[in-house]
Amino acid sequence: MEMKGLGRFTLGKQSSLAPQPESHDVLEEMPENFDPTVRLMYLANEGDLNGIEELLDHGADVNSVDFDGRTALHIAACQGRSDVVELLLKRGANVDPKDRWGSTPLADAIYYKHHEVFKLLEKYGAKPPMAPMHVQNAREVPEYEIDPKELDFTDSVELTKGTFHIATWRGTKVAVKKLGEDVITDEEKVRAFRDELALWQKLRHPNVVQFLGAVTQSSPMMIVTEYLPKGDIRAYLKERLALKSSKAVKFALDIARGMNYLHENKPEAIIHRDLEPSNILRDDSGHLKVADFGLSKLLKVANTVKEDRPLLSQDISCRYVAPEVFLNEAYDTKVDVFSFALIVQEMIEGCPPLSPKPDEEVPKAYACKERPPFRASAKHYPHGLKELIVECWHENPSRRPTFRAIIERLDAIDHHVTQKKHWKGKPVKCFGNLEAVWYVLHKKDHSDPSSQSSRSN
Repeated sequence: MEMKGLGRFTLGKQSSLAPQPESHDVLEEMPENFDPTVRLMYLANEGDLNGIEELLDHGADVNSVDFDGRTALHIAACQGRSDVVELLLKRGANVDPKDRWGSTPLADAIYYKHHEVFKLLEKYGAKPPMAPMHVQNAREVPEYEIDPKELDFTDSVELTKGTFHIATWRGTKVAVKKLGEDVITDEEKVRAFRDELALWQKLRHPNVVQFLGAVTQSSPMMIVTEYLPKGDIRAYLKERLALKSSKAVKFALDIARGMNYLHENKPEAIIHRDLEPSNILRDDSGHLKVADFGLSKLLKVANTVKEDRPLLSQDISCRYVAPEVFLNEAYDTKVDVFSFALIVQEMIEGCPPLSPKPDEEVPKAYACKERPPFRASAKHYPHGLKELIVECWHENPSRRPTFRAIIERLDAIDHHVTQKKHWKGKPVKCFGNLEAVWYVLHKKDHSDPSSQSSRSN
């Protein structure tokens, strides 16, 4: 198509794929005799529906392009003007034109996060840009790749706002983590997706949520995992408040086993970095599984991590974060041990750590060496559990035990709790050998009159 005008003027937003938007003088007013192409783009930029209708009625080409190969539809998509987009499409605008950088109106809408415009363009047949992990050779398609057509979202339920959904895959309910449309043009989010996917492929453990596959060859990209209908322990704790010590210890063992598996991953340990109740799920048997590795990180053995930007600026739960993370210091796997201690104590106490402090104040309190108080009576803490919790949230990360050591101590505590319950059910077993004999004879003496007379003799 021959360009009807080479005019340029500053727009609120430029092409999503332009290297650097060039600055030009703004046209404060549009002369009546100005080139129709530039006039159409100006009106689209301003959202002037009547002006656009009038210009098109007088013969202006709805698909005319400027010097950069951009159309009025590009401009309206950048500005998020869904009413202008719909008008242009109804008047015959090409839904997928490309500018000189290869950007389409749909790509621009995604880049500037105009969801309504994105959906409108998609409705009119616009094709989403290919997913960043797309491969040209069919042999290079990953083994875990799932055809998105197999995922049925007809009766889908949102598990977490905007991220996890329930879907049906080959007759089975699954949890699907959808990556937003903006991931296509956000290099940091693409890198995070790749990292998370790389982690999921490594994980195989009874106390870690099972990875089933992913959608990487089309948009939106997705990660598919097993669906656990019993939900997370955040909801479980809200419903039951404080747990019995036996249940709390068994839950703690499940979490510790899953976390130990992550920390002992070879050749690099996996730090979860966001261990909190809503990221721990219950399976059908009542056991717990660690989930959501969006913020997890691989860690070379004996090394520490130092963030380029504070981790708290990311989507992380402040109430369970270790003080070294809040202070933006180098950290290692022991940040997960700190979070674990808070979760175990919450299961016994029945309230989130340091409540009712607001979330944003809690990390600062941890950094000032404040810890959640032990309000529950001593009988609710099996012998050794309170001491273990205190060690796990020690201010010095090197003083915190590893999850392997935690498991050994929890096994001993669990054994003690189980034996104690067993003794309560069968009193005779709580005595030593001599006491047991006396108990039996004493019982016989009170039940058999002849024995009493014989003893008296």
